[in-house]
Amino acid sequence: MTAFVFPGQGAQFEGMGLDLFENNSKARDIFHHADEILGFELSKTMFYGSSDELKQTKVTQPALFVHSIATLRAASDIKPDAVAGHSLGEFSALVSNGVLSFDDGLRLVYARAMAMQRACELTPGTMAAILGLDNNVVEEICASIDEVVVAANYNCPGQLVISGSVAGVHAGMAKLTGAGAKKSYSTRSRRGISQSTHGACKKRSGTGYFKYKI
Repeated sequence: MTAFVFPGQGAQFEGMGLDLFENNSKARDIFHHADEILGFELSKTMFYGSSDELKQTKVTQPALFVHSIATLRAASDIKPDAVAGHSLGEFSALVSNGVLSFDDGLRLVYARAMAMQRACELTPGTMAAILGLDNNVVEEICASIDEVVVAANYNCPGQLVISGSVAGVHAGMAKLTGAGAKKSYSTRSRRGISQSTHGACKKRSGTGYFKYKI
């Protein structure tokens, strides 16, 4: 069985897509078409932008989506038996199996990114990976903290990501480390994720979602 699994926010990197653009005509067409749909040169930021530019949610999300579909087109001779995606990657998976068109997928991803960027600016937050504790321990400790912090991503047994306000996540990291976590680290520094996702801090993103033209 062949499965394609598409990444979410945090998988961006400097120079992303440039090799595809230079060496594959099908991928090149995707980058050009994406720039046309968005009305600005996203591809230029992907190819030549700094890590700080790329980790802005309004750039990261459409960049990863476009990169995923460009990679998919470049590998069009490989037919998957199944597709899946993590968070943002679900949009790429839906396009890959024909549920969404590329055009509609990109417009949705960009509208989502802009709404989440706005929410990030209104309510600054962060995330942290917690290793080596049972899920219920992480949940109980998060619930004991006065600031906003919740268990957000259940990645695998012994590895959870917490999400919330900056103060809440920092308090959570301290308490969870004291409770015996093998390791805790900020996804902002390790993965280039510039906000708190999959948690209560994102409630505001929904209120402004449809203000962005899709």
